Formats: sequence, C-alpha cells, structure tokens
Amino acid sequence: MNIYQRAAQFWAVLALAASNRQILNYKMLSRLVGMPPAALGGMLEPIQTFCQRNNLPPLTVLVVQQDSGLPGTGFIAAADIPKAQADVFNYDWLDFGAPSPDNIKNIVEG
Repeated sequence: MNIYQRAAQFWAVLALAASNRQILNYKMLSRLVGMPPAALGGMLEPIQTFCQRNNLPPLTVLVVQQDSGLPGTGFIAAADIPKAQADVFNYDWLDFGAPSPDNIKNIVEG
C-alpha cells in the first residue's frame, strides 16, 4: 500500500472522528489503522497538504500527542489549535466525501 492509499484510509478514520467530535491521540490512531505511532506523521502529511491546497479545515489537527494534547511537530496548518479543531468539527466531512488516493496524489504532487 502506498502513501496515498494510506492517506485515503486515514481520511476515512479522521472524517468519522470529526463527525463524532473526537480527538485521537497517536496511539489510538495507530491501533485503528494498524501502523506504529512513529510512522503516522508521514501518512498524515498528504492529508494536511490536501486540506491546505483545497482550503479545507486542517483535518489532521484531530491527531494529538497523548502527553501534550497537541498535534505533532509536523503539523503546520494552523497556529490556533482549539479554533482549528472547532473548524474541523463544524465542517461536514461526510458531505465532502473521501478523496481517492489518486486525487490526493494529484493535489499533493500537483
């Protein structure tokens, strides 16, 4: 499975979390997607870029470090984390739909 296929898988998990107004820590996401926590950042980056380039709320803001409650160091999409999380919670991700791996790739590499 390539990074864009994984990103599409992560998208579905994050969109569902957003619709349930749920924050996920890296350990929780790791269990949900079957990857070690240390590998998750690289899989979240394409989603962050996709959201930025499509003027969407930063969906990856929902993934936080267990100790600090903040996103990891690779998160650069917003400075005001609570506002960004509220924006993500208020966006209708299910109506937006899930991008395909090719769509993510085209936007990220575009």
